[in-house]
Amino acid sequence: MPVMHNLLEDMVLDTVNELLQKEGVCSCEQCKLDVAAIALNSLPPRYVVTAKGASYAKADMLDMQKYIDIIGAVTKAIKLVKEHPRH
Repeated sequence: MPVMHNLLEDMVLDTVNELLQKEGVCSCEQCKLDVAAIALNSLPPRYVVTAKGASYAKADMLDMQKYIDIIGAVTKAIKLVKEHPRH
């Protein structure tokens, strides 16, 4: 059975983990998920259903501007969560 998946979730979560360590921000599960959710809500989704579709989408995601957009969205989300943590 095919499963729908937003490829940006993986990329955003990887970026969140990387940037939280560099920024010295709380990296508890709540803060990580808050940052990821805020960032994902500001980015267009990249849903795939098949492995072939995932390959094409991943190749498209190698575009430098898309990577910069992800870093920008995560950085803004980190700032927001740092200023207003929910714990």
